[in-house]
Amino acid sequence: MTREDVATGALHDDALKTLAAWPVTDPVRERFLELLAQGPETVWRDHHGAHLTASALVVDAHGERVLLCLHGRIGRWVQLGGHCEPGDATVADAALREATEESGIAGLVLDPTPIHLDIHPVVCSGGPSLHYDVRFVAVAPPGAVETVSAESAALGWFAPDALPEPLAHAVTPLIEPALARTRR
Repeated sequence: MTREDVATGALHDDALKTLAAWPVTDPVRERFLELLAQGPETVWRDHHGAHLTASALVVDAHGERVLLCLHGRIGRWVQLGGHCEPGDATVADAALREATEESGIAGLVLDPTPIHLDIHPVVCSGGPSLHYDVRFVAVAPPGAVETVSAESAALGWFAPDALPEPLAHAVTPLIEPALARTRR
């Protein structure tokens, strides 16, 4: 067994555990579990047709604003996230890595319990696919300053009542749960 096989199995096992423990039962979660039942390779971007992704909505230290990215390829405002990579031990690790890379903010604190699940169509390097996105919330440290990455055209902090347009699919349902989670 190769190191990559071990990493694949561990990440897949974590995805199953994360989804099984998620306190919200809905048909979307069941679709995630059906995807993962196809095998461990479903956590990687090269799994044909559909694969797991991880994202995080970053909230400021005061719990008042969210950080969104104007995605360079799709031209819409989105939370930060993307594909799982071999160095990711957990789905939460993947979300935190992506949020850190795409925001340039060190010291983000990620809540390891997802706030939302979403399935959406995309065009990846292998062609049309579905992203099964596990969505988390991360809190930025006080005074955090964002840095635009190569994947984004812009980053910005927004109050929930002043969100930018155009927003990507299913960003709005993340806002209230993210803010509520950070206020606990």
